[in-house]
Amino acid sequence: MKVTFLGAQHEVTGSCTLLEAGGEYGLVDMGMEQGRDYYVNQELSVMPGAISFVLLTHAHVDHSGRLPLLYKNGFDGPIYATEETCNLARIMLLDCAHIQESDAEYENKKNKRAGRPLVEPLFDTKDAETAIEHLRPVPYGELLQISDCYSVRFSDVAHLLGSACIEVWLKEGDTEKKMVFSGDVGNINQPIIRNVPMTVAEADYVMVESTYGDRLHDRSHAPISVLAEYIQKTLDRGGNVIIPSFAVGRTQEMLYFIREIKEKGMVTGHDGFPVYVDSPMANEATAIYQQCDTGCLDDETRAMVEQGINPIWFDGLRMTLSSEDSKALNAEPTPKVIISASGMCDSGRIRHHLKHNLWRAESTVLFVGYQSEGTLGRKLYDGAETVKLFGEEIEVHAEIGLLPGKSGHADRDGLMNWLRGFEKAPKMIFVNHGEDSVTDSFAEYIMQNLGWNAFAPFSGTVFDLAEGCFVEAPEGIPIVKKSTQRSQGGSEAAELYTKLCAAGDSIARLIRESRGYSNKELRSLTKELENIFKRYR
Repeated sequence: MKVTFLGAQHEVTGSCTLLEAGGEYGLVDMGMEQGRDYYVNQELSVMPGAISFVLLTHAHVDHSGRLPLLYKNGFDGPIYATEETCNLARIMLLDCAHIQESDAEYENKKNKRAGRPLVEPLFDTKDAETAIEHLRPVPYGELLQISDCYSVRFSDVAHLLGSACIEVWLKEGDTEKKMVFSGDVGNINQPIIRNVPMTVAEADYVMVESTYGDRLHDRSHAPISVLAEYIQKTLDRGGNVIIPSFAVGRTQEMLYFIREIKEKGMVTGHDGFPVYVDSPMANEATAIYQQCDTGCLDDETRAMVEQGINPIWFDGLRMTLSSEDSKALNAEPTPKVIISASGMCDSGRIRHHLKHNLWRAESTVLFVGYQSEGTLGRKLYDGAETVKLFGEEIEVHAEIGLLPGKSGHADRDGLMNWLRGFEKAPKMIFVNHGEDSVTDSFAEYIMQNLGWNAFAPFSGTVFDLAEGCFVEAPEGIPIVKKSTQRSQGGSEAAELYTKLCAAGDSIARLIRESRGYSNKELRSLTKELENIFKRYR
C-alpha cells in the first residue's frame, strides 16, 4: 500500500500522484506543467495500461492537462470527478489538444525550412476526445466504492466550480488507511461559488497544497473597489484595461464584479463602457457557469438566479469568437476592458493584446491571479522594462496592476484553517503544489503551529502507507538551464542532440505500434534495443 509523489513537488504546477493498494493502481490528477520547470519530474513507475482509474480534483490544466496523454499511451480506465468538473474538463482538454497540435504545426514549419526532423504533438484531439468519453461524474458527499481496494468521497473545497478535496480509503488485506488530497484549497468569500472550503474530520495521511503557504492575502481593500478604480482611471486616460485571466473561474469572477460595478455606477463618465471576453474557452466556460446546478453556488448568487438575474451578464458585454474579431479589437479606438486568456500570459490571444497595449502609457495590464515563476506574467509583474512578443521587443509603459486578495487559492491562514478541520493529528502531512522554498517553509510552519509531522517530498518519493515509512526519499534533481552561447561545435552538437531526441521519439512510437507483432518480431526488437542500451549506457 504505497503512494508515489510525481508532479507539483517543490513546484506549483503539474499535479500527479500514484496510488497502489492490493496490486491495483490509481492516479490523483494528471496535470500539465506551466511556467519554468525547476526539478525533473519522475515518470510513472507503471505502464499507463496498468492503472485502473484517475481521480480528478478539478478542471484546471495544471491538474487535468495530461489526461489525454494517458489514453494515448494505453490507459483505458474511468476518470472520476464532480459533474461540474467533468463539464469544464471537456472544454479544457480539447483546448489543450488544440494547443499541442498548433505548437507542433508551428515547430514543423521551422523544422522543414531548417532540414530538421519533424515533431509530433504530445497528444491530439482524438486523445482528448477519448479522455472525455471516460469522464464519470460523482456527486459531492457520496461515498463511492470503485473497487475492492478503493473507496472515495468528493467534498467542495471552494476553489473553482466543481473543485474538490478527495478522501481516499485504501484497503489491502485486513489493512485500511485513509489519505485526503486537498486539491487546490479555495480562498474565502469568492463570488459565485461556495464561500468557505469544506473540511474533513479525520485522515491517516493528508496531501495539502501550498501555493500561498508563505503569505497572507491583502484584504485591506475590497477587490471590486480596486477594479473600479483601475477601470475609471484607465478609461479616463483613453486607454484599455487588459486583464490576463484564467478562462475558467477567474474570468467569470471578473464578470460578476463588473456587473456589480455597472449596476452601482462605480465608474462614471463612461456609460455602457464595452467589456470583451476574448477567449473561446472562457466563453464556453461562462455558459457552463450559467447552467450549473445552483447547489454549487453561494447563497447570494443562488438568490440572484432564483430571481431571474444573470450574475455574470450585463449591458456592454461582448464575446469575441473568431481570431479576426480578436484582432479587430486592437484596431478599434474606443477605450475598453479586454479579458483574455491565458492568465499567466504564456499563450493565447492575451499576447496579441499585450503587444498592442504594453507600450501605451494610457493603458493598464491588471493581473487578477497567481503568476508562476518563469512566465511572461511574472516578468511583467516583477517590473520588466521590455519583453519580447512574436519576435519583437516591446517597451513596457503601461501601468501594471494587481487586484489585491483576488486569488482562487487560500493563503497561509486559509490553509491552516482547512487543516484544523481534522479533529486529531494525521500521521503525516505531505506538502505539495508550491514554489521550492514555500513547500519547505509551510511544512515547517505546520510542525511549529500544529505540532504535526509534515514533509515536502520531491518527485519520485515513495511512502508506504501501511507501515508509515518512506520507501524512497530522493533529493530533487534540478533542471539545468541550457546555455545560450553557440559556438560552431556547440551548434553542431545541439543539432545532433535534436536528431537523437527525434530518433528516440520514433523508437517510442515504434514500440507503441508493435502490439500485434509476432513473438519472433517482438523478441528481435527487444534484443536490438537492449544491445543499444548496453552499448551506450
